[in-house]
Amino acid sequence: MTSQQPDRAGAGPGSAGAPDGAATVVELVTEADTLAFGGRLGALLRAGDLVILSGSLGAGKTVLTKGIAAGMGVVGIVMSPTFVIARVHRPRGSGAPLVHVDAYRLAGALELDDLDLDTDLTSSVVVIEWGEGVAEQLAEDHLLIRLTRHPDDSRTAELVPVGSDWPRRAEYVQGDGIACR
Repeated sequence: MTSQQPDRAGAGPGSAGAPDGAATVVELVTEADTLAFGGRLGALLRAGDLVILSGSLGAGKTVLTKGIAAGMGVVGIVMSPTFVIARVHRPRGSGAPLVHVDAYRLAGALELDDLDLDTDLTSSVVVIEWGEGVAEQLAEDHLLIRLTRHPDDSRTAELVPVGSDWPRRAEYVQGDGIACR
């Protein structure tokens, strides 16, 4: 895994691409890299956190969520909640549960509001696949991760930290084992 600052203009603090912190791109060469990156992220998540995942079919959103779940220590099999919209995964110990949402079938922010995820946010970690453009209103502080699948089957994850806490925490996720270039 490697990470880099994106080349595109406007990715710095205060821009539309990264309102509160500089976006960073992490290379995820293999599925194992995606799981490991998710595990590192999951280990630092706490009740009240919102992670929004964006990317095309096959970009690695569910694989990343499996890694997040492993890092959080949740029990059970993590699979895409496409047909049930949301799944709740309980922690092994006293940690926060993971609420895994797939917004693909939702018509927009109003249907997302019907799920009452804002109440889940007080006691859970919420990860929303296909959430960009519909889930940001759930929390001022959140982490947007845009996943891109490349022709060689590798992926990149662009981390866009939003809010006062996420820029520092996003740096931690990129820490050991993820080289910057």
